[in-house]
Amino acid sequence: MSAIDDCIAVATQAPPVLAPCASEFMFGAGDFERVRRLIYQRAGISLGAGKQAMVYSRLSRRLRETGHGSFNDYLQWLEHGGAGPEWQEFVNCLTTNLTSFFREEHHFEALTDELRRRTGTPMRIWCNAASTGEEPYSIAMTVAEACPDVQDAHAVQIVASDIDTRVLASAARGVYPVESRGLSRERMHAHFLRGKGLNSGMVRVKPALAERIEFRQHNLMDAHWSLGEPFDIVFCRNVMIYFDGATQRRVLERMHGVMKPGGLLFAGHSENFSDASDLFRLRGKTTYERV
Repeated sequence: MSAIDDCIAVATQAPPVLAPCASEFMFGAGDFERVRRLIYQRAGISLGAGKQAMVYSRLSRRLRETGHGSFNDYLQWLEHGGAGPEWQEFVNCLTTNLTSFFREEHHFEALTDELRRRTGTPMRIWCNAASTGEEPYSIAMTVAEACPDVQDAHAVQIVASDIDTRVLASAARGVYPVESRGLSRERMHAHFLRGKGLNSGMVRVKPALAERIEFRQHNLMDAHWSLGEPFDIVFCRNVMIYFDGATQRRVLERMHGVMKPGGLLFAGHSENFSDASDLFRLRGKTTYERV
């Protein structure tokens, strides 16, 4: 039995699912099964059997906005090729984006050490779950602070990608609340502009920091990755937890292929790649080296 069949089997064994607001849309076990299958095929995400309420809440908005009267009609529209751009909205709705500045700070300490060790050497860094931008901007701030004498912003290239186009648009704007978690007063002063008037209480990333980052949409499930020259460092944190074992292996193999030998891979605190020791060996706390 395939991984996706295992995933679907859980849903088919469950009792019928009723939507939280059944008076608006009915949402049965068959509908949930189809959603699980489609998001697995499109984004590699394995939705757990307890995610019915989340799926209903997020996708019911898409039914309203697209004028569909039932989940069956909406899903048929997707499955039979008439939806076009709606596929991206479907994926956007079902992805989770939790982030903050300098999350898991030990990775940025390791990044600082690596940058200083290789001062003067061109480097490429990939942040492949950019979300609303806190992580790639944290990387860019670390680069600016670790290499203050490097005037060329492109000496260390940073590519930031995400499957969700809405969060990428937010990331590219680079506007955040003053009280954003993980952002110190010193860094706010050095790297951000304070808003005034209607924008009071908000800050915007300074152009000198923003120009260090190239934002692009990327789906890790794509058969071909067009990312340019190999990367020296990859941030892939809290992404693999949404994939089953087979998908994790496939993604790690592709990631191995776009990294330089000896390159560093930073993983999330609950992720463990010990089963892929032929590709990456543990070098530090949730830090791996490309074999």
